[in-house]
Amino acid sequence: MQAIVAVDNNWAIGYKNKLLVSIPADMKLFRNETTGKVIVMGRKTLESFPGAKPLPNRTNVVLTNNKSYKVNGAEVFNDKESLLEYLKQFDTNDVFIIGGESIYKLFLSDVDTIHVTKINYSYEADTYFPNLDKLSEWKITASSGEKTYFDLEYEFLQYSRVK
Repeated sequence: MQAIVAVDNNWAIGYKNKLLVSIPADMKLFRNETTGKVIVMGRKTLESFPGAKPLPNRTNVVLTNNKSYKVNGAEVFNDKESLLEYLKQFDTNDVFIIGGESIYKLFLSDVDTIHVTKINYSYEADTYFPNLDKLSEWKITASSGEKTYFDLEYEFLQYSRVK
């Protein structure tokens, strides 16, 4: 399984159920990596999408504690075990954890590769991704080098689990 996330200098990922910033190249990377694949998210992440609708051309999978929650175009699960059972039908390389904070933390031990857009800025935030630089089981295995969007510096990093 893989994860994909954009973080700031403090590993923050969002504020008031919105992304911290929208960088076109990051959005393109997300589209390119996840189109035709399976994306796993929490209810609040789904509801942050345009129209609170599942993303097109992907298998949308939602994990929520709300047992009556239903959404057209997405598979909804109420526990990790049944969700993982459902995912067995897919190639694990085609499954992406896309957030939010509690979903990332819940599935971190199941993920082998994490695509991180690291933004060189510190935003006001209320949700965070685990700081992979402080976790010995993760190492950077690929880097795009520094990129800029107007005056914002960022880079695409790939973290892999140390075997």
